[in-house]
Amino acid sequence: MAVITSVSSSVDRHGYPHQTFIELLEQLYRDRALLPYATGQTIALQSDEVLIVCRGIVQLFTIQPDGGETLLGLAGPSMPLGLPLTVVHPYWATALTDVDVLALPMVEVEASPVLMAGIYRHLTLRLQQTEAWLALAGKRLVTDRLQQFLVMLAQDFGQVEPQGVRIPLRLTHYQLATAIGTTRVTITRLLKDLRDQGWLRLDQRYLVLQVDPGALPRQ
Repeated sequence: MAVITSVSSSVDRHGYPHQTFIELLEQLYRDRALLPYATGQTIALQSDEVLIVCRGIVQLFTIQPDGGETLLGLAGPSMPLGLPLTVVHPYWATALTDVDVLALPMVEVEASPVLMAGIYRHLTLRLQQTEAWLALAGKRLVTDRLQQFLVMLAQDFGQVEPQGVRIPLRLTHYQLATAIGTTRVTITRLLKDLRDQGWLRLDQRYLVLQVDPGALPRQ
C-alpha cells in the first residue's frame, strides 16, 4: 500500500486548491497507508468509516430492483464518501480511474474539529454537484441533458487544451445513459449528432468539448 505523498497543485471550478485538504491529511497521517484501487474495482465501504479520495475519481451509484444502475455522483480529489454520509441503500462505489483513498474512522473524524471542517467544505461541493444533477433531470430534451451533463463533467474534472476541454474519464455510453435517464442507443445517436455539429470530438476514447473554456457556464 502507498503512503500519503505530495500531490501536484490543481484548482477546482470553485477556485479551491484540491491539495489543501490533502496536505492537511499528509501532516496528520503521514505514516498511514493509502488504499489503492485499480480502474473498475469495487471500493470497500464500512459503516463506521469515511473515505477521502486522495487521487483519481470514484463513481457512486445504487442498484435498482430491476438490476439497473443509477449514477449518484462522482467524487474527485479531497472529496469524502462512505456509508455514514448516505441514506441510499444499496450504495456502491467503484474506481472510475485508478484511485488512492484514505480511510478515517468516524469516531476519529468526530473528535477532530480540523477534520470536520475539511470534510464539511468538500461535502458542500458534493451537495452542489447533487443539486446540479437534480436540476439537470428537469430538462425536457435529452440532448440538452446530455450537453449539460458533459459541461458539468468538464467544469469539475476537465483538462483545458488548445482545441477545447478534455473530459479525462472513459465513461461508457451505458454510464452516460444512466446518468441522464435515457438509453444507451439514444446516447450513441446523440454523441454522433454532437460530433457532426462540431461541439465535441472523440480522442482515444476521451470526449473533448470543442468550446471556449472561459465560456462554460457556472453551475
